[in-house]
Amino acid sequence: MNWKTLDFEQLTARELYLILRARSAVFVVEQSHVHLDADGRDETAVHVFATEDMMRPMPVLAYARIHEGDVEDPEVVVDKILTSPLRRGDGTAEVLIERVLAVAAERWPGRRVRVAAPVSLREFYEAFGFRKTEGPFLEHGMPFIGLTRKSRQSRDTAGAAKPLAVRAGTFDTFELL
Repeated sequence: MNWKTLDFEQLTARELYLILRARSAVFVVEQSHVHLDADGRDETAVHVFATEDMMRPMPVLAYARIHEGDVEDPEVVVDKILTSPLRRGDGTAEVLIERVLAVAAERWPGRRVRVAAPVSLREFYEAFGFRKTEGPFLEHGMPFIGLTRKSRQSRDTAGAAKPLAVRAGTFDTFELL
């Protein structure tokens, strides 16, 4: 797998197309979340993703979008989190979350990180230090919760013990939104 962390301006047209295609395949087709995926927030986000064999029609294996936050809401927000059906249950989702947390700690040290996730993925996120902060609430007809993780310095990433989920590889994620 080839992992990349890119700002919007750094994405090639092909990378952007493949990311949007992967997001549509998971969120719109697989999960029947009828929504406008190109929501105007990609341009200000950091994109973390893994690809394999860029000549395949669906080479994006994992993806997450990270937003800096603002004065009113300073938490770093991670959304559009997904793993390809080809990589579910093999530890790819855990590696993605570790990479996302490392990027957040490096770019915005001292900030909390927030995600909204299906209630069924609470344990997965808690293995990374997230704690429930809101919900449950309905999103796309599914029960979701908000989870927040206290800040972590980027140096902690290299020396930190792997969360239980990474060691055990027990989570079969369909989406980590």
